[in-house]
Amino acid sequence: MEYKCFECNKKVSQDYVKKRVRCPYCGSKMLFKPRSVMTKIKAR
Repeated sequence: MEYKCFECNKKVSQDYVKKRVRCPYCGSKMLFKPRSVMTKIKAR
């Protein structure tokens, strides 16, 4: 599983995230896991 930086949108490996919580490219603390499967919600 890879994470993505919220600021620069670059991929960050899971091994790097275990050691540090910052993006190695821009230093941002905002990382997220991109979803591989779209979740559909039905409106009532």
